[in-house]
Amino acid sequence: MLQKVATSGVSLDKVYAQTLQQVRGQSGDRARVGMEVLMWISHAERPLRIDELRHALAVEIDSPDLDAENIPPQDTVIGSCLGLAVVDVDTSTVRPLHHTLQEYLALPGIMPDAHKTLGHKCLTYLNCQQIRGLPPNTSLNPGDMPFLEYASLYWGCHAKIGLSDRAKSMALELLNQVGNHISVTLLLKKIQSSHACSLPHHLWPGLHYASYFGIVEVVAALVESEGCDINQRDCLGLTALDWATGEGHSGVIILLSQNKVKPNKLYRNGETPLSFSLLNPVIYL
Repeated sequence: MLQKVATSGVSLDKVYAQTLQQVRGQSGDRARVGMEVLMWISHAERPLRIDELRHALAVEIDSPDLDAENIPPQDTVIGSCLGLAVVDVDTSTVRPLHHTLQEYLALPGIMPDAHKTLGHKCLTYLNCQQIRGLPPNTSLNPGDMPFLEYASLYWGCHAKIGLSDRAKSMALELLNQVGNHISVTLLLKKIQSSHACSLPHHLWPGLHYASYFGIVEVVAALVESEGCDINQRDCLGLTALDWATGEGHSGVIILLSQNKVKPNKLYRNGETPLSFSLLNPVIYL
């Protein structure tokens, strides 16, 4: 494809646009699979391995169950993209044919609802019966639930950018069961490995969880819920504002500050969360 462009003088953008039109025009389920693959490889927070991507493609938005029969074979996943996606031999990750395709797919208007769709997919997966039924401290073989780690670690990153009303409800549903959901365990393992701290999953409130991701709409809904204590501290002594401040989520910081949070309470070494964040714009555990 790229060699043809180089010799014909046709612009890459035009070739990509024509190929996307061909992807959308495929028969059966190949059009949906092809476009969704391109959405994942261009908007995911990290490259997905082919096994992760196959399981992500099998998720039916808003379905309460996972259906193994929906998992497409690798040949279908790659073939439905008509040459625009390839599997890296060394890492088994699926990537765009060329970096210029990545740039093209990220242009405004090409895939305008990508993050909203991917976040909704992740939340559907995490709220399905098979995942909700897993014990929070279970040790899984990554091959058993390949998409579980990605959905757990990054659903909030997508939701912060785009969140439908239904996905918002699913996010609140997830956060209401944080003490018993395996996704919290996986996320906290990531946080603990990065910051050398220990935070039991059952002592991390949903408001802290949403504030860590910086999802303003979800934080607002939690703040307005009955019995919410926005000054509540977790086992590390951190409030929701501390988490939002450490991650640099200005929207959530403003929201919590406007809702009678106590931003000037002394935290460490005589500093306050907000003053500390000015000097340390990263999580300070």
